[in-house]
Amino acid sequence: MDAVDVVYSVLVLGIIAVSLLSNVVVLICFLYNPEIRKQVPGLFILNLTFCNLLLSVSNMPLTLVGLVTRGHPGGSGFCQAVGFLDTFLTTNSMLSMAALSIDRWVAVVFPLSYHSRIRHRDAVMALGYTWIHSLCFSAVATCCSWVGYHHLYASCTLCSARAKGVATQFVVFTLTLHGLTFLLTLIVLCVTYLKVLQVARFHCKRIDVITMQTLLLLVDIHPSVRQRCLDEQRRRRQRATKKISTFIGTFVVCFTPYVITRIVELFSPGRISPHWGVLSKCLAYSKAASDPFVYSLLRHQYKNTCSLLANKVLKRIPLHSAFLRTEDNTVRNDCTTNNSEPPTNKPTCQLRPALSEEV
Repeated sequence: MDAVDVVYSVLVLGIIAVSLLSNVVVLICFLYNPEIRKQVPGLFILNLTFCNLLLSVSNMPLTLVGLVTRGHPGGSGFCQAVGFLDTFLTTNSMLSMAALSIDRWVAVVFPLSYHSRIRHRDAVMALGYTWIHSLCFSAVATCCSWVGYHHLYASCTLCSARAKGVATQFVVFTLTLHGLTFLLTLIVLCVTYLKVLQVARFHCKRIDVITMQTLLLLVDIHPSVRQRCLDEQRRRRQRATKKISTFIGTFVVCFTPYVITRIVELFSPGRISPHWGVLSKCLAYSKAASDPFVYSLLRHQYKNTCSLLANKVLKRIPLHSAFLRTEDNTVRNDCTTNNSEPPTNKPTCQLRPALSEEV
C-alpha cells in the first residue's frame, strides 16, 4: 500500500464508523419516539437510514478490504451479490431524498391541506416505487453479469469490463440508470427546495413588515431589544438559505464526482486514475454518513429525543414520562429578550413553526 491508499483506507474506515453510529442513533430515535413514527417524513427517513446502514455493513467494508489487499474481496458470486446491493441501495437512497424533498415542499407550500395530500398510504406507495425502481435496475445489471469487482473504485459494483461484446447495451443501461436516479433526483431537489426557499423568504418578508410596524408602535421599547429582534429576523433568512444549500449541496458534492467518473469511463479512451476513482467512491459513501445530520439529528425533535435517551441512560428521568413533554418544546423560534425585561416588551416576530421546521 502506498501513502494515498493508506489515507483512503483511513477515510473509508472513518466513514464507516460515522455512518454506523449516526444512522443507528436515527433508528433508535425512530423506534423510541412515537411522535416521529406517526409522521409521514419518518417513513422516508427510516427507508434512507435502512439503505445507509446496509451500505455501511456490506459495501464499505469490502471497499476497505480491496484497498488494503489490492485484490478481489471474496469470490465472484459474493462480489456480484454485493454489487447488486451497491446499485440497489444507492438508487434507493437517492429516490428517498427526492421523496423527502417533495414531502417538505407540500408541507411548506400547502400547509393547510398537507395532511390530506400526504398520508401514510401515499408515503408507502412512494416507497414502493423507489424499491421497484431500484430492484429493476439492480436486477437487470446482475442478470446481465454487469456487476463485479471494479479496480478503479476498489469496489464490487457495475463493471464495464464485464460488458465486453455488449458495450452499447451497457452504455445505454448506465446512462439510463444515472439519468433516472441521479439527474431525476437532482432536478426534484432543486425544484422543490428552491420553491420552499421562495416561500420561506416571502413569509420572512411579511414578518419583517409586521415586526417593523410593531416596533414603531412600541415607542417605549428599549433599542437593544429592537435590534435583537431585527437581528433574529436576519438570522432566520440566513438559516433558511443555509438549510436549502445543505440539502442540495451535499447531494451534488457527494454524488456528482462519482456519476461524472462513471460517464467519462464509458466514453474516454484514456485511463482514469485509480486514486480519483476511489476518491469519488468515498465521496458517494460519505453521503450515508452525512444524511443523518442533514435530515434528522440536527432537527429539534431528534435533538430532544437524543437528549431524553441520554438522560434515560444516565437514569435521570423516566423515558415514558419524558416523551409526553417532547412535543411541547420541539420548535421555539421566538425573538427572545433578557429574562429581566418585561414580557410586554417582546414584539411578536415568530416564523410559522411548521415552516421554520420544514425549511
